[in-house]
Amino acid sequence: MLKIGLTGSIGMGKSTAGKLFAEAGIPLNDSDAVVHDLYAGEAAPLVDAAFPGTMKDGTVDRHELGRQLALDPDGFKRLEAIVHPLVRKRETGFLKRQRAAGAEMVVLDIPLLFETSAWERVDVVVVVSAGPQIQRERVLAREGMTEEKFEMILSRQTPDTEKRRRADYLIDSSRSLAETKERVLEIIADLKIRIAKGDFRNA
Repeated sequence: MLKIGLTGSIGMGKSTAGKLFAEAGIPLNDSDAVVHDLYAGEAAPLVDAAFPGTMKDGTVDRHELGRQLALDPDGFKRLEAIVHPLVRKRETGFLKRQRAAGAEMVVLDIPLLFETSAWERVDVVVVVSAGPQIQRERVLAREGMTEEKFEMILSRQTPDTEKRRRADYLIDSSRSLAETKERVLEIIADLKIRIAKGDFRNA
């Protein structure tokens, strides 16, 4: 079973690309969605213990958590130590289910693919990218986003130029949705050909 690692910096359109893979019939494990689910469940009391006052009605208040992290950037390491093992556990379960179902390939949507060395456990890396101005406009249009918060997030992410350099496939999300979808379908078609040729013997 071929594992596609899908990644991209904030505001680049990674989530949209992931949905297009899923619409094309490729099973998708969305790490962002998993984190949202964990924040509303088993991770909430653990996060609240590390960051007091972040749990409200049994769910992590992401705005309060973000406020605390902005004041204490070292807190990211504490948060990742809590969340990453739980996300990885969900990913392992997803892969087990898809392998049992006979899936030919799956997509692992991992925002910090390079930053956490997750690229080592996938067979192909797909990077979603757009120009820096488009990225900035998209991100700053989000509710509650500020220039300072945006810069803090960027500082923790592998530069887009480096991601592009390390990509097996690149999706330019600055184009229309139809063109992005066409590119996703091109990638899937190419991977199917490569699988048939035996390019991924260990996948």
